[in-house]
Amino acid sequence: MAHTTPSPSQDALRIVGKRYYGRWFSALFVLLLLAGLLHSIFNNPRFEWGVVAQSFTEDSIISGVVMTLQLTAISVVLGFAGGTVLALMRLSSNPVLVAVSWGYTWFFRGVPMLVQLFLWYNVAALYPTIAISLPGLGELYSSPANALISPFSAAVIALVMHQSAYAAEIIRAGIQSVGNGQLEAARALGYSRGQILRYTVLPQAMRAILPPAGNEVIGQLKTTAVVSVISLQDVLYSAQIIYQRTYEVIPLLLVATLWYLLLTSVLSVGQFYVERYFSRGVKRVEAKVWFARRLPVYLFNARRVSNG
Repeated sequence: MAHTTPSPSQDALRIVGKRYYGRWFSALFVLLLLAGLLHSIFNNPRFEWGVVAQSFTEDSIISGVVMTLQLTAISVVLGFAGGTVLALMRLSSNPVLVAVSWGYTWFFRGVPMLVQLFLWYNVAALYPTIAISLPGLGELYSSPANALISPFSAAVIALVMHQSAYAAEIIRAGIQSVGNGQLEAARALGYSRGQILRYTVLPQAMRAILPPAGNEVIGQLKTTAVVSVISLQDVLYSAQIIYQRTYEVIPLLLVATLWYLLLTSVLSVGQFYVERYFSRGVKRVEAKVWFARRLPVYLFNARRVSNG
């Protein structure tokens, strides 16, 4: 069998990869800075890493972690439930519901979370007694406000009201991202409004809702740190109690920092898998597009090797 020698034109078509010298130098520079920072952190005795390791699993710190998780879970669940109601009110054709939803969102997004917390904690100054009464039946229930609004309940109310305002805008934007053609197709199939919302709108809206909603959950976990100002024992307040007794301020703040990093990392991993689940169809399309772009390169290289 005759041996085919490659022609000069085939040698001229050899592909040479581009060298990114700027990318290499910038990566090296950043790695050197990172190495210097880590060396400074772990070799500085003032960080007192032994105290950090000893205090990381103290009973009071673990109790603070549990309180932080409770506040986050309650405020996120109730906040997004309220946000869903507010979003549907905003999208309704009733002008009163639209105005109420807009006003709620405007107020609770405009007032800082810390101010809201102080207002709810001191609500007894405005309403010393909280009572429920009906015309003709008189007073049905009455209780001192201080007995009802504890630090925990004040924190929950403030966090839920604050979260629902942001969740309403996220859910509204997600619902509006679904095209009108999808709604018309569902109506043509005879779906009711509830069925359209459940089977057509929400499954598609989740792709737009989940990324900002995941960020809101992580942000809400960190926002719970403000409850320390009303002496509610979360992670930060637990660390403050210890360092006020031992004067080891930096190590205990590092303990709180590490716990927040650990919890937000777990939530970030969960967010990644939930987003991947609801984006299954999009991921397959992206994979096909990527393969279609790379296919001509593979065919050209395979042809060049066979001819060589």
